[in-house]
Formats: sequence, structure tokens, C-alpha cells
Amino acid sequence: MHYLDHAATTPVPAAVASVMTKVLTQSYGNPSAQYALGRQARALVDSSRAVIARALACRPEQVVFTSCGTEGDNWAIRAALHQNRRVGKHIVTTAVEHSAVLQCLKKLEQEGYAVTYLKPDGAGRVTARQAAEALREDTALVSVMLVNNETGVRFPVEEIAALLKNRDTLLHTDAVQGFLKMPFTAKSLGADYITLSAHKIGGPKGIGALYMGGRAKNVQPLLYGGGQESGLRPGTEPTAQIAGFAKAVELRLEDLEAVRQHLASCRAYALERLGTIPDLQFIGAGDAPHILSLSLPGYPSQNIVSELSEKGVYISAGSACHRGKASHVLTAMGLDRKTAAGTVRVSFGPETTPADIDALYDALLEHKTKRFPML
Repeated sequence: MHYLDHAATTPVPAAVASVMTKVLTQSYGNPSAQYALGRQARALVDSSRAVIARALACRPEQVVFTSCGTEGDNWAIRAALHQNRRVGKHIVTTAVEHSAVLQCLKKLEQEGYAVTYLKPDGAGRVTARQAAEALREDTALVSVMLVNNETGVRFPVEEIAALLKNRDTLLHTDAVQGFLKMPFTAKSLGADYITLSAHKIGGPKGIGALYMGGRAKNVQPLLYGGGQESGLRPGTEPTAQIAGFAKAVELRLEDLEAVRQHLASCRAYALERLGTIPDLQFIGAGDAPHILSLSLPGYPSQNIVSELSEKGVYISAGSACHRGKASHVLTAMGLDRKTAAGTVRVSFGPETTPADIDALYDALLEHKTKRFPML
């Protein structure tokens, strides 16, 4: 098997699975319980929160656990708009955000909010100047992702944060694809809300985190119930997932620079190897070391993905959330129909080897040689 879809999800290392199994079978107490088993679980949640905070270089109380990146995005947007309800009902975002952001904003438009969507250039870039020009007196929120999940383009979150320094406008960034892959801290980004997800870095699915900065005031919960997570995120804490998240972060932090270098070397080798396939095009000005977007113009991406899957080579046709739909990212970038239809995403992890990339090369070349392009 040659797994090259780490931007969709990642394999769980044995050490992470082992920690989770131990929690499920031994430290299974409810963190809200007052007896010893419950206090043990509470200590586990607290220590795990400290690990995530260390990775962000922030205070543990600024990290709240969520069920996933989608929840974090929705919560951050709603909370920021509630805080700034007297500022106005205007939002600035990009046309290439994750669907967790775009679908939330679509709903908000139905509720009377106005949204400005910044359009990327042909390489997938969005500039801070675009954001500056879109700001209005009634702009309550700017939501711009850190790394695009399809192209790997890094957006200028820090520059946008500087624009908002003397304004009430809050800044949210979906950093799911950038966390522990691109260097940043909560302070260096300057965002008021930062969304994270465990399963993109070797953690389990079903757990994420939301960072809330100092400008986030009187945060409105997305859900209501018990007093868990300081009253901000009710529901019994999933201690096994939380522990798995923390362990995955610890593993990355132990050898972070080496992992980043490995990802970058995989991407460089893929650029060199795949670049020899006739007519193959690389899409976007990707900055992230783990994502590579490419196209065989005229060769439908779904056919490519399906045929490569039969050979044990796993890639995706853009975001895993599209499920066969046309990519809004590629559409916003202005790609022609044939190029967009033939675009696939390759993404790397610590486990990726040159042999995986060689297998991808062989499979893509064979597909191109044997299949006929659409007219």
C-alpha cells in the first residue's frame, strides 16, 4: 500500500493507539467525577491540554477541546460575531476556505450577514492588501485559513492580524493543515481564534481544539449543557481521544524539524519525479511541505483516483470533503475546465518513502498511457 493522502487523514502511530487503549481500559473515569478514578481522568485532560498549549506557545486555559475542525470553525465564527454584534454584520473571508467555514457563512448570509469573498490569483494566493481593501466600518470578523487544504498555499495571516490590531474586528484562522507542519505560534500568527484537528497529525478522529486569544471576550458557547471545558464546551470529555491527540502532538514535537524536512524532501522528490510525465501540470504556488496539487488535463480525476486505488496507490481528487463535486478552490483560481477536471492532490506524512512516490509515478504514467483523455 502506498498512502499519499495525509491531508485527508493520517495513520495513527502505535504509541498513540497504545495510550488510547490504556485510557479506555484503565483510566476510564468521568473527568467530572469526584472520586479517584474521575480525578485521574481530570488530570489526564489537564495534562493533555498543556501539551497542546505548549505546541502553540500559549496558556493552557486558552485551549478548549472540540470534536473536530469543523466544530472549531463554526464555533469560532459564531462566537466572534456574537462578541462583535454591535460592530456590524460584515465578514471577510476567502473563496477557497474549507467547507466548514464556507457553509457556515452561507447560513449566516441567510441570517442577514454580508460576506466578502476574497478571490485568489491563478496560483491560489490571497494577499493582505485584498483583505485591507475589503474591510468596512461594520466588519465584525475576518476568517482566513492558514494553509489551503487543496493547493498547500499559505495565506498571510500575520499581515492580516497586523491590519486589525487597532480595530475591533476579530480574526479567525483555520490552521488544521498548518499545525505542526508550518512554523507558527499563537502569538506569531496574531489570530484571536485558531482551529486545530488531531487526525491531520497522527491523532485520532473525533477530537480537535480551539485556541482563544486575549481579545476573545465573553465567548458564547456553541452548545449548552454541563460545565465542562470551563463552561465553554459542554459534554463529557472524550479522554481517550484527548490523550491520543496529546500523544500525537508530543511525537511530532520530539522531532519536529526533522519531520518538516522529511515532508519537504518528499514534495521535492515528487516534483522532480512527476514533472517528467508529459503534459502533467503542477497547480498553485504551494508553500506547505506536505501538499502537492497536480493535473493531467483532460483525464478525469475521479478515474485517476479509482484506477490508482486498484493498484494500492491512494491519493485524492482535491479535498476529501468534496465527494466527487467540482472543487470550489480550482474554480475560484480560474482554472480551465480540462485542467480542473484532471486535478488530484498528493499529500505526504512522516511515513512517506521514495518508493511511495515512485509507485505514484508509475501508476500515473500508466494511466496516461492507457487511457484516453476526454474531449
